[in-house]
Amino acid sequence: MTAQDRIQVAIKRKPGTEDIALPAYMSEHASGMDLRAAVEAPVVIQPGEVRLVPTGIYIAVPPGYEAQVRPRSGLALKNGVFVVNTPGTIDADYRGEVGIILGNIGRQPFTIERGARIAQLVIQRVARAEWQLADSLPETARSDGGFGHTGT
Repeated sequence: MTAQDRIQVAIKRKPGTEDIALPAYMSEHASGMDLRAAVEAPVVIQPGEVRLVPTGIYIAVPPGYEAQVRPRSGLALKNGVFVVNTPGTIDADYRGEVGIILGNIGRQPFTIERGARIAQLVIQRVARAEWQLADSLPETARSDGGFGHTGT
């Protein structure tokens, strides 16, 4: 990875969360940084329940970028715990605490301990669309086929 592939993102800790690791890439080629729970005490998410879990961080995503919050595959597979609004978007002008909306579709309650890795954060470039009203759209082989139109 070159310097031009990197972007500086300002980050601030919530007071009292100095013991929580900052988001970090867990392998050399990981696209997402693990986010950790900044819960005061263990939080239990019951089956069918949705909870907002704090991370204890505030970030300033530069204009032209977004931060995407994505689930951790191990939590989803092993426990049925996922990020409900996947991917969650953190816009460049948001300055509040990063919170993760987690849901439990598993069969057992899931306990989140302080410092647990609960989601991933990916920084992505974004393009802004400019709508051009048209009377028709260019034809494609697919046309309006969707929702499984190519079979199983």
